[in-house]
Amino acid sequence: MILTVPCLFGLEALVADEMKRLQLQNVRAENGRVHCEGTMADIARLNINLRCGARVLMELGSFPAKDFEALFQGVLALPWEDYIPRDGEFPVKGYSLNSTLHSVPACQAIVKKASAQRLGRVYGCETLPESGSRYQIQFAIIKDVATLYLDTSGEGLYKRGYRARNMGAPLRETLAAALVLLSRYRGRDPFCDPFCGSGTIPIEAALIAKNRAPGLDRSFSAQKWKNMDSKLWLDAADEAMDREFHGTYDIWGGDIDPAAVELARHNAELAGVEDCVRFEAADAGKFHRDSEYGQLVTNPPYGERLLEKKEAEDLYRTFGHALRALSPKWRVIVLSSHTEFERAFGRPADKKRKLYNGMLKCDAFFYGR
Repeated sequence: MILTVPCLFGLEALVADEMKRLQLQNVRAENGRVHCEGTMADIARLNINLRCGARVLMELGSFPAKDFEALFQGVLALPWEDYIPRDGEFPVKGYSLNSTLHSVPACQAIVKKASAQRLGRVYGCETLPESGSRYQIQFAIIKDVATLYLDTSGEGLYKRGYRARNMGAPLRETLAAALVLLSRYRGRDPFCDPFCGSGTIPIEAALIAKNRAPGLDRSFSAQKWKNMDSKLWLDAADEAMDREFHGTYDIWGGDIDPAAVELARHNAELAGVEDCVRFEAADAGKFHRDSEYGQLVTNPPYGERLLEKKEAEDLYRTFGHALRALSPKWRVIVLSSHTEFERAFGRPADKKRKLYNGMLKCDAFFYGR
């Protein structure tokens, strides 16, 4: 079967690399999503192991759909009964891009009607109860071609289960993990985040250092599916745990707000990494480290929501001045949507990469080796 993993724009190459490391076949990336060939066992492996992907979709079929009749007949022809049982709940959501069928609510209604008609015929009932497990149908209509999926994940993969609440503007766990991977941190050097907030970046760094699968402590929609053997999930979890590392790591998170630090410690406990992350109240403007090598990855306040732009610029200026004392062998990544970041920080980035934090367009500014 074809499995599709949507992701934040800019993370496609990282997700493709993750899928290749899991030995998935025919991995191919396009804007905002990565495809591969896989089995039911791979659905469990992807959900449990992916750090940067948004969710795992199972493709059921693809066909031209220039009008509602073509959409209806294409959906009606798909073997929904192979996956959705008589009592299965099957809500529909999706999107349309550059297509004649541009009304998403109308397309949702057509997909629901056609799939319900097919299931009703097979199960011999006019009204389906939809009282059982959820089989979320998703559709994508791009350039007049409709593709239908079942969502195997349920809640987005960024919801690892360790973050009880956020401090201010949240950074998605998938993006935090991506930033750590882009820094090439693998657990050997010191790792620091001077604006740690609720601890997301240091916690994701600890999960990467330990090679701990981020989905081990949560559940997924497909675990309740009648056509998916529960043993596949147990086997995938066992495989992931067998690959874990056990070592000593120098991972530090600081924040000027003591309440954020306490929350970060609590979240680290929930993530099972409290033994390898240190959090403390600290002023980023006074950040200092003597070690020759290291990675610093951080997401300071942008100025749109948490601080006024002028305050944000003053903060960047002070932080940039503090970092001048770091060894040039440190690798620094700062994520910001502030258009004047480099000017306020005091030096142009060696490299920039466009990323999105949810719908917010940002840049990752790279400094150092």
